[in-house]
Amino acid sequence: MIKEFQKEYRWLSNFTPCNIILNGKKYRSVEHAYMSAKSNNPNWKEICQATAKPGEVKRASKYIKLRDDWETKKIDVMWECLCQKYNQEPFKSKLMATGTKTIQEGNYWNDKFWGVCLKTGHGKNKLGRMIMKIRRDLLKG
Repeated sequence: MIKEFQKEYRWLSNFTPCNIILNGKKYRSVEHAYMSAKSNNPNWKEICQATAKPGEVKRASKYIKLRDDWETKKIDVMWECLCQKYNQEPFKSKLMATGTKTIQEGNYWNDKFWGVCLKTGHGKNKLGRMIMKIRRDLLKG
């Protein structure tokens, strides 16, 4: 089991640099692209493209006005970004090499939607489940 996206599994993190194209714009990571989609403000999208560190984009996203339909769109946006990441190398080969291991986005910041809180063991693990679905599809060919 992969309990968290650390050490040898750090590459599973949405912060890991990779090329993502979302709505015709290029981003430095899944996190950059996902955060950009939270708002329809073109200036925000430019900030997400220009900011080097994904953590800075994530922190800044706390101050933006979310698009009205965000709660109904966020899973689709994440899926699109993850599919792009895991269909490019080296991520495709690395993901396939994990075989049938359970992938859990374990965290200590109490994210029980995308991951599992390692303090409580509770969470939906949406991110881990999505990555495992992509892996199943890749392994099927």
